[in-house]
Amino acid sequence: MLNKKIAELINEQVNKELYSGYLYLDFANYYEAEGLDGFAHWYQIQAQEERDHAMMFRRYLIDNGFRVTFNAIAKPDKVFKTHNDPLKFGLEHEQYVTSLINEIYAEAFAIKDFKTMQFLDWFIKEQGEEEKNAEDMLRKYELYGHDAKGLYALNQELAARVYTPSATGPAM
Repeated sequence: MLNKKIAELINEQVNKELYSGYLYLDFANYYEAEGLDGFAHWYQIQAQEERDHAMMFRRYLIDNGFRVTFNAIAKPDKVFKTHNDPLKFGLEHEQYVTSLINEIYAEAFAIKDFKTMQFLDWFIKEQGEEEKNAEDMLRKYELYGHDAKGLYALNQELAARVYTPSATGPAM
């Protein structure tokens, strides 16, 4: 049976993942208003992935006999002054999410909850990819984004992203 504290942390993670989706939609809204539809598209897909993550955590709780409770989703409060602000905030946010997942993992490790640790392994790998993607986007913007042609090319690259539901998510 799933430990109550672990279940509570995972339930909090469901809500944090939903907030992540909300935050990334806010980034998309900003980029749409700025005429950077490729950047907006990239973050719309990112929001979908965050919802997928929330659903994976939700399913894990349900499959382990716990009822999921939803909290209010906070309004994103970031203020953007430059086009790379959402990129910086995105990297900071992914690092924060990584710390949350690591906290759950550490709790599971402390009580030898190997089932939850195995479930979280996928998210740990995923967070490594998320942080790298955020770092790469920021780096590319810093290299090319101040030049109109470079910004155009980067916008086109981001517009080509295709949403793929995670078929290889954690085994439940």
